[in-house]
Amino acid sequence: MNICVVGTGYVGLVTGAVFADLGNDVVCVDNATKKIEALRAGQMPIYEPGLEEMVARNKDDGRLTFSTDLPGGVRQADVIFIAVGTPPKESGETDLSQVEAVASEIGRSMDRYKVVVNKSTVPVGTGEFVREVITRHQPRPLDFDVVSNPEFLREGSAIEDTLRPDRIVIGAPNQQVAMTLVELYAPLERPMIITDLPSAEVIKYASNAFLAAKISFINAIANICEAAGADVSQVMKGMGLDSRIGMQFLQAGLGYGGSCFPKDVDSLIHTASRLGYDFKLLRSVVEINRERAAHLVEMMRKAMGPLEDKTVAVLGLAFKPNTDDMREAKSLEVVRALHAAGAQIRAYDPVAMEN
Repeated sequence: MNICVVGTGYVGLVTGAVFADLGNDVVCVDNATKKIEALRAGQMPIYEPGLEEMVARNKDDGRLTFSTDLPGGVRQADVIFIAVGTPPKESGETDLSQVEAVASEIGRSMDRYKVVVNKSTVPVGTGEFVREVITRHQPRPLDFDVVSNPEFLREGSAIEDTLRPDRIVIGAPNQQVAMTLVELYAPLERPMIITDLPSAEVIKYASNAFLAAKISFINAIANICEAAGADVSQVMKGMGLDSRIGMQFLQAGLGYGGSCFPKDVDSLIHTASRLGYDFKLLRSVVEINRERAAHLVEMMRKAMGPLEDKTVAVLGLAFKPNTDDMREAKSLEVVRALHAAGAQIRAYDPVAMEN
C-alpha cells in the first residue's frame, strides 16, 4: 500500500518506519527542511531504541523516503496519516493549527479518492473538522474518508508498542473504509476495535486521563503514608496484586510528565467544559500532580536542613527512561526549586544531556 505520513516526530517517524518494515511504500513528509535532510542522511531527530536501525534498513531497501513535498506525497498515497503536533494552548484547549494546515493542503492536492487518518491526538469532533477543511479547499469535489486511528505509543518502547499494541482502534464512518485500515494492520495480528469516529477520539483521551488519575491517586496515598508512618511501596504492592487494579502506573513518585499526559488531561478537561460538564475528578488529578516536585524539595529540606550549602545530584533528566524528551519533565521543576533554595546542581542523563 502507498502511504504518506505527515509529520516526523515520535508518532509520525515510528509509524512510517513500522509500516515500511511491514512491506508498504512510505513517504514521511515534514516542512522542516533540516530535519528531512538529516533523516535522509540517517540522522534521527529523536532518541528511540531500535528506530535508527529500522529507518536505515527500510531506507536502504527503498520502502521509506523523506520529503518536504506534501502535495507530491498526497498524490502518490492511498492512505494519508496526519501525525503533526497538537500542542496545548494556555487555556488547555488543543491547538489544531498544524492539523488544519495539513488538511488544507490535502484538499488542494487531492487528485483521487483518499483515506485520511488522524493519527495525532485530537479532541472529539476533529474528524468532522478535518473533513470540512479538506472539502473547503478542494478545487473540485472528490470523494474521501476521514478515519481516527489514535496512537498508544510509550516513548522508549514506541516500536514495540507499534508492532505489538494491546489494541488497534479504528474510528471510521463505514465498514468499507474501516477495512482499509484493517488490511493495513492485519500483519500485526493484534486485537482491533472498530468504532464510530467520535468514540475513537474519546478512547485516546479517556485512556491517558485514566492512567494519569492512577498516578495521582498513588501519589495522594503516598502523602497519607508519610503522615501515618506507612510504606507506600508495600501499599502499592498490596494494591497492585489485585487483578482489577494492576501494578502499572501505580508507582509513587514525582508524578506524570512528558508530551502526552499533561496536555491530554488538560484537553479533556477543556473539552468536557465545552460540552457542559465540569470534570472535577480530573482537575484534582492535575492539582495533585502539580504539587509533587515542591513536595519532594520540602521533604529534602526537612531531612537535610537548609539547602544553600548543599550540592545535589539529579540523576535522570528526561521525563522517563530511554528517551531524550524533556517536555514537561519533572526534573526541571525539581531543579528550579532546588536552585531557588540556593543548592548547587550536578545533573546527568544518559541520552538527554543535549536537550
